[in-house]
Amino acid sequence: MKTPILTILLLLFSFFSFSQEGTITIEQDPKIDQLVEIYKDANTNSGYYQIQVGFGRHQEAQNLKSKVDIDFPGWFSKIDFKEPTYRVRLGKFKTKMEAQRRLIKVRKKYPNAFLLPQKINS
Repeated sequence: MKTPILTILLLLFSFFSFSQEGTITIEQDPKIDQLVEIYKDANTNSGYYQIQVGFGRHQEAQNLKSKVDIDFPGWFSKIDFKEPTYRVRLGKFKTKMEAQRRLIKVRKKYPNAFLLPQKINS
């Protein structure tokens, strides 16, 4: 006799507990949206990091870039000219931590490589 009554009470309780409804309203300071936009702008214009593998005359830089492309396929690489030499640079890393991790790998093959921060011109 106790079991059917207990079962009916549990069913009624569970029915009423799942039938609750409500609304949630979030009040947010309008300046938060402005801060989010400023944060986005700061991150898009903050620049990136590159690894300079080596430098030299034009032909030396071309040869080095070819070796780098073979050693690190899929990584961005380029040759920059700044008087009086050509510089071979590797990667475009958004964070310094990512760039430093990659630099460890690059230094195993090119021990004179070092990290360079690059600014985006706006």
